[in-house]
Amino acid sequence: MNFQARQKRLREHIATTRYDGLLINHLPNIRYLCGFTGSAGLLLIEEAGSVFFTDARYDTQAHEEVKAAKVVIARKAPLEALGDFIASRRRRSRGWDIGIEAEHFTVAEKKRLTKVRPQGVRLKDAPSIVERERMVKDSDELQRIRAAVQLGATLFDRALKVIRSGVTEVEVAADMELTARRGGAEAMSFPTIVASGKRSALPHGRASAQPIVSGAFVVCDFGVILAGYCSDQTRTVWVGPVSEKARFAYESVREAQQAAIETVRPGITVGEVDEAARKVLCRVQLGKYFTHSTGHGVGLEIHESPRVAAGMKTVLKPGMVITIEPGVYFPGKWGVRIEDMVAVTDGGYDVLTPSSKQFVAV
Repeated sequence: MNFQARQKRLREHIATTRYDGLLINHLPNIRYLCGFTGSAGLLLIEEAGSVFFTDARYDTQAHEEVKAAKVVIARKAPLEALGDFIASRRRRSRGWDIGIEAEHFTVAEKKRLTKVRPQGVRLKDAPSIVERERMVKDSDELQRIRAAVQLGATLFDRALKVIRSGVTEVEVAADMELTARRGGAEAMSFPTIVASGKRSALPHGRASAQPIVSGAFVVCDFGVILAGYCSDQTRTVWVGPVSEKARFAYESVREAQQAAIETVRPGITVGEVDEAARKVLCRVQLGKYFTHSTGHGVGLEIHESPRVAAGMKTVLKPGMVITIEPGVYFPGKWGVRIEDMVAVTDGGYDVLTPSSKQFVAV
């Protein structure tokens, strides 16, 4: 990972703003900019260089992981150490503006930082600058994402061996998560969703103790974290004798997803991708049952920018990675969702998810 280049781009952006420095406290952004993977830290980026603050628990780890930034091990709270650092270096700090991540600083943290800042230093809410940079993945990131997607796909292979009438949702999820760990996953991207029967109509129905029943769908939504990067995939399986309504709903969702995928290319807005999926479902009178956005970005976090939703104007660029996951949900009956991860390429798109999307009944 070229952390120096990432910080350089951020400094170039800061130079066009009213900020004299930018304070990063969101851990995924810190990892993106300097490589630190611990749970406590602050990264101050200014024209003269970058300084990373953490506490003594991470002394060894920070010196091993942090790149392109000076490491300061605080003997007090990192926010207080930051205040001392600015005071010691900024004798001329009057009129100095620090941008802070408004989306991530809590009210309490901002109050503490206000108390320890030197006189003349002003705190300004900054927009999501780093998140915008993170939308476009470099070659190293794409390689890690591909590996995470490949590992994640093996979980569905395992699920197909376990899903049967009478088996509980949590038993299926447990098998999938054990497969992930054995495959080298650091963690799951999010709590595994295995939602069967009426619960499959819940878009985020986490695995429960409910037994799987015959004559309904099972929605499996899952992902792994590998080398820091997330995967996200959804497949839907029918259990028992197949009804024509179920097959129609499934094939409609699959057609909608494919239409959205084929829309992906540089220069297209994410709103247009969403619209392509909705057009298919509206044409077959299922549009009102598609109740969420079509997708989202994925990377160091499971939900990143851009949001792939109606009316959103973000323009796709090569290197972006998004999910495309339309679904239909019939409360009290069942639901269907199909999700792949898709990379935007110079010439169009690359579907990263290798699993088949053919209708499966067990």
